[in-house]
Amino acid sequence: MRARPWWRAGGWCAAALVAAGCAAPVSTRPVSTPAVGAEWTGQASWYGHPHHGRRTASGEVFDRRALTAAHRTLPFGTRLLVTHLENGRSVEVVVTDRGPFAAGRIIDLSEAAAERLGAREAGVFPVRLRVIALPDGRSAPVNARPPAGP
Repeated sequence: MRARPWWRAGGWCAAALVAAGCAAPVSTRPVSTPAVGAEWTGQASWYGHPHHGRRTASGEVFDRRALTAAHRTLPFGTRLLVTHLENGRSVEVVVTDRGPFAAGRIIDLSEAAAERLGAREAGVFPVRLRVIALPDGRSAPVNARPPAGP
């Protein structure tokens, strides 16, 4: 008998994941269109030397000195304002890669971005992500408030 994919397994699957404290598998496909001003908080990490000079998922060559990031679902070219929640420092990055693939992390930053945030030594640190521009050119001022929820 062939196993059913997790999304077709029925309601018990979601209940089991919540009860176990686990998240459902994360898609690497871009979200339809995130809203400018959308925000998320979570744990960030950074990557550098071993990946320097290799192609990213977007096809660009990774430069650890550039202000770039890897996100699981945001479209390539999305500009984010990343704020380190422990020291208040912020940096603007562009999504050029997919990741992170470590559990519990919402973004991987380039080494230069982590350095600007004062987080290079920390390895993993709490951040807030805010969409400030989309690849189609729509943008919002960095200090604008996100759209009100439903």
